[in-house]
Amino acid sequence: MIRNIYTVPGIPGILNIEVNFFASLMQYKPGGTGREFWDVMCNEGSTVVDLLNRFGVPSEDVKLIFINGLHAKDKALLKDGDRVGIFPLVGGG
Repeated sequence: MIRNIYTVPGIPGILNIEVNFFASLMQYKPGGTGREFWDVMCNEGSTVVDLLNRFGVPSEDVKLIFINGLHAKDKALLKDGDRVGIFPLVGGG
């Protein structure tokens, strides 16, 4: 796992989460993260929408959100230690 943002465990009000954008959303990932999840610190009370805004991902480009392997809504509150995967609409045939 690549550690791009240093996290400090146990600070009240600060969440340490892992995030990954997939497929066409990879363009919004910080440089050097490749295909790996990366660590992000955010404030308690943050939602997936806050993450999208932080990294400049248009919400209309997001189709699926998983938190800890379970389908989630964009308004879902994040918790310390969450692992968030965000996927675009994918076409094919």
